Amino acid sequence: MKALVWHGKKDIRYETVPDPEIEEPRDAIIKVTACAICGSDLHLFHNMIPGMEPGDVVGHEFMGEVIEVGPENKALRKGDRIVVPFTIICGECDQCRRGNFSVCERSNRNKDVADKIFGHRTAGLFGYTHLTGGYQGGQAEYVRIPFADKTHVKIPDGLSDEQVLFLGDIFPTGWQAAIQCDIEPTDTVAIWGAGPVGQMAIRSAILLGAKQVVAIDNLPERLSMAAAGGAITINFDDESVIERLNELTDGKGPEKCIDAVGMEAHATATLDSVYDRVKQAAMLETDRPHVLREMIYVCRPAGILSIPGVYAGLIDKLPFGMLMNKGLTVRTGQTHVNRWTSELLSLIADGQIDPSFVITHRGDLADGPDMYRMFENKQDSCIKVVLRP
Repeated sequence: MKALVWHGKKDIRYETVPDPEIEEPRDAIIKVTACAICGSDLHLFHNMIPGMEPGDVVGHEFMGEVIEVGPENKALRKGDRIVVPFTIICGECDQCRRGNFSVCERSNRNKDVADKIFGHRTAGLFGYTHLTGGYQGGQAEYVRIPFADKTHVKIPDGLSDEQVLFLGDIFPTGWQAAIQCDIEPTDTVAIWGAGPVGQMAIRSAILLGAKQVVAIDNLPERLSMAAAGGAITINFDDESVIERLNELTDGKGPEKCIDAVGMEAHATATLDSVYDRVKQAAMLETDRPHVLREMIYVCRPAGILSIPGVYAGLIDKLPFGMLMNKGLTVRTGQTHVNRWTSELLSLIADGQIDPSFVITHRGDLADGPDMYRMFENKQDSCIKVVLRP
């Protein structure tokens, strides 16, 4: 079969790889009908996250048709149409029973490595390094789904691929980011990053009843999409984020702050961002936490910081004393996808939201390497890419 394959920094290739096979009784094999390039795929593209190996198939946002089912998988049949969550779940361990699916205790098959890096292993993820199991990803013609009787979202007739594809990652990620804020009707929610996850967080915060939602970015096309979704926008190249947020909140700061940026913050005009880039180049720091510092500084005392943005390792000069003295609550983690998908599927089916609004570019799987470069460089106002094998 054909797939997009990682070979190193900025080296994604469209290649022939072995077809997947049933390996465990609960497995399924799907024929991929749509997949997407996620912002966190760019961290792999830039070789910012350890644990990738040449030959790994990438991609964790995908869906398709079941073509083969393991003998113990009683939940799926050939012909079923499913979205595949990026978090692989057994559905039976203590964490899964609690709904903490992103820290499933059984699905990461590289336990020894994960325990050393994280202290305790987290869930297996598709196409996202050997620290999370080394599973082949979904930017491919076919994919093996482990624990497939639990790791799926069954899609009813009448909904298009593009309407439901993002149930596998960015829609529940944006939703969880907003849910973690405990939004009240009087709240201002500030969201750093108006990429795909930020866009979903904006609409989620509005659906959950926030008084006002503020989107912070510097790309006109992203800010325009955020405004179309109901957000007040701040271009950090043109004005001070802190001054504008204080102005919008009568000097008190936003009650809730969401970091939808993560480890590769692109601010360049501030002293701390220059410091981070120098330390990162010297391999003295892995991540650039400019957004985290800014959120801690501007958030209203007793507020909440929600962090769906991906961080990989070590950060420096984080004002923890400020965070502690202001009494801020921090909530983060990979997304517990299956905790939210039933509710979100209903929102889509009822017409309350159509997540396909975020798609700006479409192509064939063979176009993947070029699309990665376009997405990386934000060419042609690219915000979200969907590929079809």
